[in-house]
Amino acid sequence: MQFVNIHDAKTNLSKYLDQIKKDKEVIVICKNGDPIAQLTEYKPNIRKLGTLEGKIEISEDFNEPLSDEFWGE
Repeated sequence: MQFVNIHDAKTNLSKYLDQIKKDKEVIVICKNGDPIAQLTEYKPNIRKLGTLEGKIEISEDFNEPLSDEFWGE
């Protein structure tokens, strides 16, 4: 993990992006010594089909009209 100030990050952005790509480096950008942002390698979210299987249940009467009691009538 490498800490850099905003000016350095702006001046050397291409260099830091190359480091991230090549070495999987994490760059933390600081303002007045306080970390405010982090540059990391992009990792796409890959959804897997079936991961929620069995965790969601749909009632038998799902398509039935709602009762008058439900609507407060």
